[in-house]
Amino acid sequence: MKSQAAVLWGREQDWQILEIDLDPPTDHEVLVRWAAAGLCHSDQHLRTNDIGTPRAPGEGPDPRLFPLVGGHEGAGIIEAVGPGVDGLHPGDHVAASFFPICGRCKMCITGHTNLCDLGAETFSPGQISDGTPRYHYDGKPLNVMSKLGTFAEYGVVHEASLVKVGREFPLPAVALVSCGVTTGWGSAVYRAEVEQGDTVVVVGVGGVGMNAVQGAHMAGAKHVVAVDPVEFKRKSALDFGATHTAGSMEEALPLVIDLTRGQLADAVILVPSVMYGDLMGPAMALTGKNGTCVVTGVAPQGQAGCSVNLFELAMWQKEVRGVVFGAANPRFDIPNLLALYQAGRLKLDELVTRTYRLDQINEGYQDMLDGVNIRGVLVFD
Repeated sequence: MKSQAAVLWGREQDWQILEIDLDPPTDHEVLVRWAAAGLCHSDQHLRTNDIGTPRAPGEGPDPRLFPLVGGHEGAGIIEAVGPGVDGLHPGDHVAASFFPICGRCKMCITGHTNLCDLGAETFSPGQISDGTPRYHYDGKPLNVMSKLGTFAEYGVVHEASLVKVGREFPLPAVALVSCGVTTGWGSAVYRAEVEQGDTVVVVGVGGVGMNAVQGAHMAGAKHVVAVDPVEFKRKSALDFGATHTAGSMEEALPLVIDLTRGQLADAVILVPSVMYGDLMGPAMALTGKNGTCVVTGVAPQGQAGCSVNLFELAMWQKEVRGVVFGAANPRFDIPNLLALYQAGRLKLDELVTRTYRLDQINEGYQDMLDGVNIRGVLVFD
């Protein structure tokens, strides 16, 4: 079948809207009609050489990475199912899960489905099912972002990469929970383990960081300091649970010292647009004794060094934690977060600053880079 899709042909290039060919789903695959897709920074990282399967240390990306159908944050409706699909049916509403969930590997059976072994092939060509392509343009195979490709009208997706949700939820809201909301919220609730009365600093309050603010607030933090150079985002953070704001970590330090009577933050959550090693020094300076610094933002794959005072790390018993997908279990947390949204406790609609058509995707990403959106969302007719 035919589908319109946003295709990236290489680094530093614009997205191109093309009519592509889709093969029908095979074993354990479904045909999804995507209804909404979030413009997440992770797809931008592909354009800027930050991420993408390296062949070896010091070498460039796998030459099979491009051309690529983008998009990993999304929601849609199942149109058809292939042989062996269990629990999904035509008409079901689904959220994308950019880490698939096999349910059998060590990570899955120990409750860490966000680290499922199937995720190791995120940027490799071919389907989870058998490694062969379902997406083509002009007779040639296309790679697919996170095995999802939500920047398209239709997609052929493995059942392990989808989470069934209630039909009562608006699909743009479901799309947000499929990545950015869960990643940010879980960074605060699960990885930082924010508790009642804590002081939390969130560095970077875009589409992911804003939900770290929400998560910290919902977990009962006394102070939530939102740090961002963009005034619009700082002001918006106050509506999502921030109690204070600052334009930089250096500006935040005397504020946090004053708020905590010198004890500093219980948790610092780093969600900059790009995570560089030199951000660790000021982040750890904000982190108090027995505190936790959570690194959520994506760093360039070649970023190997960072600035950390090792004496303070040990003597103050600080902790640095990485996190992916908010340390969440998508099959539980995506429906659970939607239930919190339904109960009026989690803000989702307010995260969407603007919606775009598929052919406006480059405009949407430029708006993200210009800091005028919390989250932009593609909406399909």
